[in-house]
Amino acid sequence: MDNFTASLPFDFSTALGGTRFSNPIFTASGCAGSGKELSQFFPLPELGAIVTKSIMLKARSGRATPRMAETPSGMLNSIGLQGPGIDLFLENDIPWLVEQGARIVVSIAGESVEDYAVLARKLRAIPSIAALEVNISCPNVENRGQVFACQPDTARAAIEAVRRNIGGELPIIAKLSPDVTDIAMIAEEVVDAGADALALINTVLGMVIDTNTMRPRLAGKTGGLSGPAIRPIAVRAIYQVHARVPHVRILGMGGVSNGNDALQLVLAGASAISVGTASFGNPTAAMKIKSELRELLIARGFNSLTEAVGFAHREE
Repeated sequence: MDNFTASLPFDFSTALGGTRFSNPIFTASGCAGSGKELSQFFPLPELGAIVTKSIMLKARSGRATPRMAETPSGMLNSIGLQGPGIDLFLENDIPWLVEQGARIVVSIAGESVEDYAVLARKLRAIPSIAALEVNISCPNVENRGQVFACQPDTARAAIEAVRRNIGGELPIIAKLSPDVTDIAMIAEEVVDAGADALALINTVLGMVIDTNTMRPRLAGKTGGLSGPAIRPIAVRAIYQVHARVPHVRILGMGGVSNGNDALQLVLAGASAISVGTASFGNPTAAMKIKSELRELLIARGFNSLTEAVGFAHREE
């Protein structure tokens, strides 16, 4: 590295689907609501973006309790996409986030392809949204509860519905499930259907049985495993997908609790990082990870985040 290159200011910005963000650290959908709780601890514009909790067409009270359980190096949740529904969300949450000056990525979820289409139409005219995360890791009620992201045809149908109804202006980030045999194949399918970027990974399906009651600890029996326990799965999935579709930007997530964890995902192929479960134990975790990742990249001689994305794929 020559002296001129080494003296350049470090560029921590990133882009997903053509939209640029000041830094690569986002919240993870479902772990920070719409950011109101985290705003008590740091200014939300300090993050690259706030990814909202996945919003659905109608208000949902969520699943019965208990719906959370701790596990070694992680936690299971079976919240059931509790939320106010899209109309109240647009009335209350979006104006508040705009007032805070946050970059906004709205996450949506549906029970049918038509749900995704209607949600996209409702969000199409909202100018303050930077991108749309399409959470297809939820059950399709039209197909006996099969998860959209677990089959190429249902994954494609959901993304195509959003693309048709959102138009070409707003970037689509397809959020995929790790509970598949070939996640890179699903990634190719949704990109072909119109996704501009990918979010990897959602939680891993798991279960805990209480040995005192000898019954499942969660009322819904199964739940999504998150936290450090799933980080190696996230690194593997991101690495495989980046190798298959290297031109597609990835929002990486899954067990990131420090800068070194985030760096692993970046080297595997992630252009941005969502922080979720770590924020439950430390509300300022995202800011800590942001600072540590920047320092680690500079210490390794990178002049920008972009230079490090997918570096683990390069031949020696």
